[in-house]
Amino acid sequence: MGAATPPWAGLPQHPMAMEILGPWFGNGSRALCPVDDAFAQRFLPAVYLSVIPLGLVGNGLGLWHLCTGPRRGARHPLGLLVGNLSLADLLYVSTLPFLVSYYLRGRVWLFGHSWCRITRGLFHLNLYASIGFLTCISVLRYLGIVHPLKAWGRYQGTTSSVWLSVMVWVWVIAQVAPDFAFSKMDDMGTRCHDTTGHENLAAYLPYTAAITVTGFIIPFLIIIGCYCHVVVVLCRNDTMDLSLRRRSIRLVILVMVLFSICFLPYHIFRNLNLLSRGWQLQGSCTQALKNIYISYQVTRGLASFNSALNPLLYVMTSEDCMARMRTICQRASQSLQSTSCKADEKKVSIILCEEEASDEL
Repeated sequence: MGAATPPWAGLPQHPMAMEILGPWFGNGSRALCPVDDAFAQRFLPAVYLSVIPLGLVGNGLGLWHLCTGPRRGARHPLGLLVGNLSLADLLYVSTLPFLVSYYLRGRVWLFGHSWCRITRGLFHLNLYASIGFLTCISVLRYLGIVHPLKAWGRYQGTTSSVWLSVMVWVWVIAQVAPDFAFSKMDDMGTRCHDTTGHENLAAYLPYTAAITVTGFIIPFLIIIGCYCHVVVVLCRNDTMDLSLRRRSIRLVILVMVLFSICFLPYHIFRNLNLLSRGWQLQGSCTQALKNIYISYQVTRGLASFNSALNPLLYVMTSEDCMARMRTICQRASQSLQSTSCKADEKKVSIILCEEEASDEL
């Protein structure tokens, strides 16, 4: 009997990656730890079913506000960036019904290989587009508060914000494009992997480590630097407009919450889960490896929630969004009050009529 062919044979992979990761597959067992697959099949559909209405309504209303609101707000660089962010969210949310069907059917994919790659790819496109546009929004807010005179003439035009949006999309697509080269389906054609199969793991690990650095860590460090400086300026400057101060503080809090809850745990446990799969293929099987899998599924759900939370940026960055929302609420309240008053008047008139009729009798 000839020597067994390693599972990565024939695949274009980096020599150094193979030198480091190759022993996992050459010496290890193909049997993996028995993990709680049912957890993801219960947890992720519940998360996706929550994200779908929130993402559709929130991002839809945000785009409606940008399109129907004052032209000044729609052309503001922050407004254009947030609009691009909502487009990325809507693209991702449109794929969630297919994933809900996939998990509710016990991880049976019915929509073909191509749509599996597109569905998984749009998740990463949305993830890194969100990080990219949040970074740009943070930098522009930093320039507007810390260096207002320099930023006013240079970054307030429509042209600069359009070019900035194009650059973000090109950078994000360049990072995510290699992910489409990896197979997402198993040999049976029924499972749609969120990363890739075991046979491509040695090549996928270096890629996901690289995109973690370029797509998450570097932007996160930029945002932390910007907001630390912004907080210092806000604390020292007592002459700043109170509404601008409040919006800026809310934006700092929201962006840090998005990164801390949606993005940071996901990147940590995605890489840990890929490493744990390699350790399992080597023959290791511990409770810690099983816990990593469960934690990774939870962080996938948290990462999806960024599409539901991003619409809050409309409130944080738009000068007239809150005023418009208050106007809509006041009109609705007035309408309800007028309806209630009319109903009360009707009741009073009915009672008076009944009293008159009883007097006549």
